Amino acid sequence: MKQALENITAICAGEADAIANMATIACALFHGDARFDWVGFYRNIGHDTLKIGPYQGGHGCLTIPFSKGVCGAAARGRRTVIVEDVNAFDGHIACASSTASEIVLPVFAPDGGLLGVLDIDSNQPAAFSETDAEALEAMLYDVFATGQKSS
Repeated sequence: MKQALENITAICAGEADAIANMATIACALFHGDARFDWVGFYRNIGHDTLKIGPYQGGHGCLTIPFSKGVCGAAARGRRTVIVEDVNAFDGHIACASSTASEIVLPVFAPDGGLLGVLDIDSNQPAAFSETDAEALEAMLYDVFATGQKSS
């Protein structure tokens, strides 16, 4: 994942368009780590609702309320959620039957508003660590929350 994060930093440097950055990040992470079998963003569209954004992998759920699933929990709590076994997570939404574990991270705008969440699924159990969370959180902060301007 380290190389994928370095690529993201280089490609997204100076790009202020959130959707372009989301698409780039989804692609780089999906192709940059064999553990990841689905990588995508769910955008905060208001009314405590997430709507699918740029992603890589099979079809994702189109709409997720903040009250449901791992993505909803991350959005609602504005914190990263790591799930080692999705079958043990009460209220998990099974968008893909192959998902065994996942990590979902909130994505913040420069003003602190919630843009959405980054959802990464793996077909491996317990595929994500606190080290992964810290590296992904730092990348998301650098790309979305710093207020970078287009060059």
